[in-house]
Amino acid sequence: MKYIKSTLLGAALALAFGMSAPAAGDPPQDRQEKPSKAGKAAKPGKRAPRANTSESIVPNPEATDGSELTGQVVYQVLLAEVALQRGRNEFASQAYADLATRTRDAAILERAIEVAGYARRFDRVQQLARLWVEVDPESKRAQQVLVGVLVMSNQLDGLAPQLISMLEADRPALPGNLLALNRMFARNPDRQAVLQLIKKVCAPFLDLPEAHYALAVAASAAGEHEQALAEARQALQLRPDWEPGALLQAQLLARKSPGEAIVSLQAFAEKYPQARDVQLHLARALVGEKRYAEAKRLFEQLLLAYPNNPDVVYPVAILALQENDKVLAEAQLKHLVTLDIPDKSAPYYYLGQVAEENRQEAEALAYYRQVGPGEHYLPAQIRSAAIIAQQGKLDEARSLLRDAAARDPQLRVQLVIAEAALLRDAKQTEAALQLLEEDLKEQPAQTDLLYESALMAERLGRLELMESRLRKLIELQPDSAQAYNALGYSYADRNVRLPEARQLIEKALKLAPNDPFILDSMAWVLYRQGDLEGALTHLQRAYAQRPDAEIAAHLGEVLWMLGRKDEAQRTLREAQKKHPASEEIQEALKRFSP
Repeated sequence: MKYIKSTLLGAALALAFGMSAPAAGDPPQDRQEKPSKAGKAAKPGKRAPRANTSESIVPNPEATDGSELTGQVVYQVLLAEVALQRGRNEFASQAYADLATRTRDAAILERAIEVAGYARRFDRVQQLARLWVEVDPESKRAQQVLVGVLVMSNQLDGLAPQLISMLEADRPALPGNLLALNRMFARNPDRQAVLQLIKKVCAPFLDLPEAHYALAVAASAAGEHEQALAEARQALQLRPDWEPGALLQAQLLARKSPGEAIVSLQAFAEKYPQARDVQLHLARALVGEKRYAEAKRLFEQLLLAYPNNPDVVYPVAILALQENDKVLAEAQLKHLVTLDIPDKSAPYYYLGQVAEENRQEAEALAYYRQVGPGEHYLPAQIRSAAIIAQQGKLDEARSLLRDAAARDPQLRVQLVIAEAALLRDAKQTEAALQLLEEDLKEQPAQTDLLYESALMAERLGRLELMESRLRKLIELQPDSAQAYNALGYSYADRNVRLPEARQLIEKALKLAPNDPFILDSMAWVLYRQGDLEGALTHLQRAYAQRPDAEIAAHLGEVLWMLGRKDEAQRTLREAQKKHPASEEIQEALKRFSP
């Protein structure tokens, strides 16, 4: 959705949050300075305040009683500025407030408001802003400041006339200001009150679709979803080809039915084929509903029209990966890294994956090396280490992971676990466990290390250590489905303590009812207890979600034991094609062959 600049929003809130207080002698800056961050106002010394006067705060002669009062004014200004320079913000604010109240001068009022904001005296800001509007009712600046203060303090009563006046005063910016209206009240927790205010403010402008858009946003935030949808539809009636209105309508529909949202976007895109934003949102919505083939076709159409748009190129590449179209994925990813995008780590990471799957190890490593900090950095390091280890250079692979841990200590635990996995795959399971144990000495309550060391201990047949680690993990994380599952499955796999195993796995299943591996564990304990049909039901659910090699081996065994031998062999042979190196599948095929 395109963003429309709002002159109202910036101006109305410019002095509402943490205003800075430039010294009187500083160069004029149109008095529209950016607000400082809350609690981090610039120190007065950094503003280089000087004890002199400026035209910006010379009082209006008509508001004073002559030269004697003017002298008093100059003295009080000097006094306030010196106090401000010395960090006596409250004193300076009080001095300026008294002076502004006495003189009723617009320039002094504006300066007094700035200093009061710098002193965090927003009650005084509001009082002075009201006086400024009273003194100079035609001043847009005065109105903007008063509105900003009222918005900041969540005082909505009586605000509508002020906002309407400001909106009408800037007709060219009216559409954009209406669209930005709700952002002014983002911090107000009373969404119903905001909705009622937006209704009053938009009432004179209901011939504009932007007014109905603002009403729809406010109604949605207040939980009035039917009203919100009605307003969005009204906006589209006023301007049928308006993309922001179509996107808002789809967003509101998606809360009840993603399918209806997709239908609305499709209808708009068919009627207005140049509506790029709608087409992009439609394609993303299709991905969200896992309608990948339709999404891919739409993205490819967009690619023809916008071949250099990263918002199009990247999804095309990812969908191609999803559908295992490596040629298209690689082409688009290579194109993407030539475009002007802020971070190229993701495309480099996926290019590394494609090269790795194509057994182009050197190219894969080169791509992974170009992955910078972020979500893809850790998997890039782990994949690089795995490639190097497979080349027989285990020490080099381990060094790579250790160097990465030194560069980013926050990733240390995951990198140690990855290093242990390298040792395990190299048949150095004892060394892998020792590595984990060394880190556990430093972090005895680190849950990931506890879990991994338990699994490693089980591989070595050190069942007491495995059980103690898993029980400690459960103690530390009572909601860890994986810990309950691992302990329960270890009993079921060894055909011991089956009632306890079932209890543990049932607990895990309550915590993660759709986890395919926990479903597999439940099936296995049922199988051990003689409930073959129950085991089959759970295995079929698990395998449908994730066609894992171990799940396939269990499924084949249960089918065989049920007398469905042809189906068992077919399942195992199909699984072997997907997992040719799986020891579980190979073992199952040996055991369950005629």
